[in-house]
Amino acid sequence: MNDDLVKFVKYCMVGVLNTLLTLGVIFICKSVIGVNPYISNAAGYLVGVTNSFLWNKKWVFKSDGGMGREALKFLGGFCICYALQFLVVWTLNQSSFGDIEIDLYVFTLSGYGIATLIGNFAYTVANFIYNRVVTFK
Repeated sequence: MNDDLVKFVKYCMVGVLNTLLTLGVIFICKSVIGVNPYISNAAGYLVGVTNSFLWNKKWVFKSDGGMGREALKFLGGFCICYALQFLVVWTLNQSSFGDIEIDLYVFTLSGYGIATLIGNFAYTVANFIYNRVVTFK
């Protein structure tokens, strides 16, 4: 299997782990411990981005570069790719795309929900490329 494809699959696996970890920390902080929801959210994302950096550095890209320098590049990439994701979601939601509603049996998928999924895909691909080319080159 192509080395970049293997890395991308590993990157996506780390992403799933990050999502579960982030949501778990938010849930525990907010619902179990009773921490303010915004502080809980920040704590969840802090744990998630730290986890993501460590797994991507050591397992996905197997980098032996400097921890501080790569961490700063990683955070920069996160910000750039998050802005791209936000732009995709905002642009799609401002168009007639935002008016879409797909009625499924158990829930309704809105245009915003679909735009969010598309934006998440754009973020995932862009962030993988950024980390492959810039952070962990």
